[in-house]
Amino acid sequence: MNLREWALSQGIHPQTAYKWYRAGKLPIPARKVGQLILVGDLESQPSAFKSAVIYARVSSADQKPDLDRQVARVLSWATERGYSINRVVTEFGSALDGHRRKFVSLLKDPKVDTILVEHRDRVCRFGAEYIEAALEAQSRKLVVVDPAEVDDDLVRDVTELLTSLCARLYGRRSAADKVQRAIEAVCS
Repeated sequence: MNLREWALSQGIHPQTAYKWYRAGKLPIPARKVGQLILVGDLESQPSAFKSAVIYARVSSADQKPDLDRQVARVLSWATERGYSINRVVTEFGSALDGHRRKFVSLLKDPKVDTILVEHRDRVCRFGAEYIEAALEAQSRKLVVVDPAEVDDDLVRDVTELLTSLCARLYGRRSAADKVQRAIEAVCS
């Protein structure tokens, strides 16, 4: 459970609980994982995996609030199921290419036994099955918290791509038309 939820359940203001945490006076064990502070009996939680890592990704820095919410949802899901989270890895980058340095380093790290993601498309848009199969061959796992496909994101991405391509195409035509009209005006 995170610090805010615990504080509200105990009738304590969350800022007071945070001050106690910073001062080391919190009456229960707590540790910081990414941006969140987890409280409770952390040592007695069952740890079925050597090293579980939360991976969260958004396409651009403009979506940073979405990234924080994504981490919070996956962290909440993981703690409810007894995962021991060793670290949280966040990244800005497209899912359409392989230029995500932090994700590639997770895949290369044999100490990372389990990678937790909120949606399959946080890993890659197409071909996540191949990544899952490669990890399984090494006795590792990719766990998708919400396995439902996110069609809205894919539809939005395709729409943005088409809009961008159309803008370039029509923009070039418009510029060519303007040049042609200017030439005609000068020649006449």
